Amino acid sequence: MASEVMANIDRIRNIIAEAASRSGRKATDVRLMAVTKTVDDNRIMEAIAAGVDIIGESYVQEAKRKIEKMGRPLEWHMIGYLQSNKSKYAVKIFDMIHSVDRLDLARELDRRAKAVGHVMKILIEVNISGEESKSGVPFKDAMQLIRDVACLDNLSVQGLMTMPPWFDDPEDARPYFVALRELRDRVIDEHIERVEMRELSMGMSGDYEVAVEEGTTIVRVGRSIFGERPS
Repeated sequence: MASEVMANIDRIRNIIAEAASRSGRKATDVRLMAVTKTVDDNRIMEAIAAGVDIIGESYVQEAKRKIEKMGRPLEWHMIGYLQSNKSKYAVKIFDMIHSVDRLDLARELDRRAKAVGHVMKILIEVNISGEESKSGVPFKDAMQLIRDVACLDNLSVQGLMTMPPWFDDPEDARPYFVALRELRDRVIDEHIERVEMRELSMGMSGDYEVAVEEGTTIVRVGRSIFGERPS
């Protein structure tokens, strides 16, 4: 019998496939990330067994412990706010960092990645909504940050990430997803050397269906897979 986690993943994959089809894309154009902050190890293993191939973590130390236990049959992505002093650990344990939002952090990641002989894949986090409570480079400054980070030899800009405000109606999040996609297209049009726009990381448990319709390539889903986190 399939576990609750596996059943949830099947349901989410079906929703992703239907939303992708509505936007003229294939289900395989969208990857499902399981967000595992505070999630029990056994439930994470159930998600991996169900075919999830990206785990998203918010804290370096928590991720380090889980990676040591579970290994690397899949990708581990950093999605939380990253302090510069944790960069030396982040470049060693993560396959991609979604939350690069300032030049000083990028420079420190570049320095630490160079020290270990590694080119770190990153996304630029953009604060589309302008909410002070959210991380991310302000929308108006995003293009300049991308240009500046492109000059750093040991970072590889792979795309953009955002987190819109919370809405009861996920349709209200659509303009924020559209804005990130349009920014992605403007970056592509600039032909910035060493910048690739392969990824749009947008959409969470409450709004991932809309995000898929608007072009996301990675949805970051926790609650809809694992249930509510313990308080």
